[in-house]
Amino acid sequence: MKKWLGILIIVIALLFILANINTKNNKTPDAEVVKQIKEPTYEYDILLDSFDIKKGIVKSGQTMGEILYANHIDHSEINTIVNKLKGIFDVRNINAGKSYTILHTTDSTEKLQYFIYEIDATNYIVFDLKNEIDVYKGEKPVTIKLKTASGTIKSSLWLTMEEQKLSPKLTAELSAIYAWTIDFFKIQKGDGFRVYYEDKYIDGEYIGIGRILASEFTHKGQDFYSFYYKENKNFDYYDEQGKTLKKAFLMAPVDYKRISSRYSNRRKHPVTGQWKGHFGTDYAAAKGEPIWSTANGTIILAAYSKNNGNYVKVKHNETYTTQYLHMSQIKPGIRKGVYVKQGDIIGYVGSTGLATGPHVCYRFWKDGKQVDPFKQKLPLGKPIKNENREAYMLAKDSLMKILMN
Repeated sequence: MKKWLGILIIVIALLFILANINTKNNKTPDAEVVKQIKEPTYEYDILLDSFDIKKGIVKSGQTMGEILYANHIDHSEINTIVNKLKGIFDVRNINAGKSYTILHTTDSTEKLQYFIYEIDATNYIVFDLKNEIDVYKGEKPVTIKLKTASGTIKSSLWLTMEEQKLSPKLTAELSAIYAWTIDFFKIQKGDGFRVYYEDKYIDGEYIGIGRILASEFTHKGQDFYSFYYKENKNFDYYDEQGKTLKKAFLMAPVDYKRISSRYSNRRKHPVTGQWKGHFGTDYAAAKGEPIWSTANGTIILAAYSKNNGNYVKVKHNETYTTQYLHMSQIKPGIRKGVYVKQGDIIGYVGSTGLATGPHVCYRFWKDGKQVDPFKQKLPLGKPIKNENREAYMLAKDSLMKILMN
């Protein structure tokens, strides 16, 4: 009996020792303990963790001054902000529906530290009010994803793109590239397109298309190519031979929704009901959209008349003159004798004068006679320079391979 009792005691002792060994082996060493550390939160390149954050939307008719004053920024500080914004952003261009962010201190004073106004999905203005007032423009980091798309047209380019759930902006950009090459009102069933382009994202959210890098448009059995190429800090679209697709004149004076009326020798006027010639092209666009001069030139008229409303007339050379009608307002500083460059803003879309809705009536003179700009053989832009031709051809061949795959 004593013998068995001794053996039992030894077994219990061994089990106790083994249990202690396992406990020690399973214990996590101090060096392996991992602490959860919260990642700092940044937006607009500002560390947000030490601020109370308020988001808002600009209301209709609301000014930036009103928003700032409501957040305890006095008039003298607002005046300083406006002065520092000169050359960066015009506070009169603050728009209803745009987002803004207010950053306060977390203490009892709730002092305003930053005010950020979002101009668009990418660009924003920061008012740094911590110490001395500082104002600067910022840009959100954009992620680019390269995509290809193609299609055969059944009725219109717009509907074909829509069926494939492609961005309407892609349609507009493609139309702009080929504006002086293809009449998109005459494209037909069986025409087709291929396009290689950029999609843009901010924080994983799609914000729209970027540049079209290469495209092919087949019209009436003929293939028309365009390739994006940057030469001497300026970009343009060139064909497979290195000839520019750009003319001396822009294809349109505005970022338009549609052409609501074309040049015609006989048209029923939508306001007067009279049948008469319509010697211009009407581009329907949103009120307030900027209107551009389609080529370099000198302002010869900037005025108002009963029929034209607010309008500007530009003389480009001894041969060509253009006119822009029904503006909501002429841009400040645009007056007779001022020289403007192609793409400069000269006014804003409206419906002043004899107009039923917001649009630009674009009129075009050649040798003193009003003509349809879409039927003119306008001077071409410059082709690729000889010293850049080899580099362009290599870039073009690379883009062509991607386009055709």
